[in-house]
Amino acid sequence: MLKDTKADLVTQPALKIRCDCPAFWKAQQIERMLKKQNLSPQTICDVGCEIGEVLVELQKGMRDDCVLWGYDTSPEAIALCTPKANERLHFKLADLRQEQDGFFDLLLVLDFIEHLEDCFDFLRALKSKSQYKLFHISLDISLQTVLRPNGLLYPRDAYGHLYYYTKETALRTLEDAGYEVIDYFYTRKALDLPTDQLKRKIVRLPRKWLFNMHQDLAVRILGGCGLLVLAK
Repeated sequence: MLKDTKADLVTQPALKIRCDCPAFWKAQQIERMLKKQNLSPQTICDVGCEIGEVLVELQKGMRDDCVLWGYDTSPEAIALCTPKANERLHFKLADLRQEQDGFFDLLLVLDFIEHLEDCFDFLRALKSKSQYKLFHISLDISLQTVLRPNGLLYPRDAYGHLYYYTKETALRTLEDAGYEVIDYFYTRKALDLPTDQLKRKIVRLPRKWLFNMHQDLAVRILGGCGLLVLAK
């Protein structure tokens, strides 16, 4: 029985989120990758869409004939999605892996594999469901998170991350599951989004300076980034 899905997590009290990245920001990153690769999908599916806000934001920038679908196995999540549906935006209470006829130009797998006990079975089951896949993966491992006593416990306690990734291990995980990585770039949550936390404000300047000098080094030392990966 398939239990290790992203949607299972939204059945927790108050539909606990899996990351604190706002939907409009995620949609911007997706649009950036599509523009970079000159892709214009006609059908898009968000696997484990939660409350559907990423698709709502993404629809604003897509072609007029693009049809978007959100799949989730949580009745509570789909109930919150349903009022947001329209003629080109649909939501379905289902596990895409079990849908025989489900195929899309682009699959969105956003902040998902960090939560899975066995991500390889999940990734292999999704591979045949679309031509292209976009993965957003949190990069929780950095020098500063390893040195702080609770640095790696925070994403586990706050968002339910079971596994922690670097850029290299994230890419290798996709490749080991049979995917061809086409392109990727860092998503700069810690630099792009405002914060009220004093600690994050203090580290923002050195993060920005080091990121402008050497992206890989900045992420390895100070963290604060995710990875958006386009794969087939």
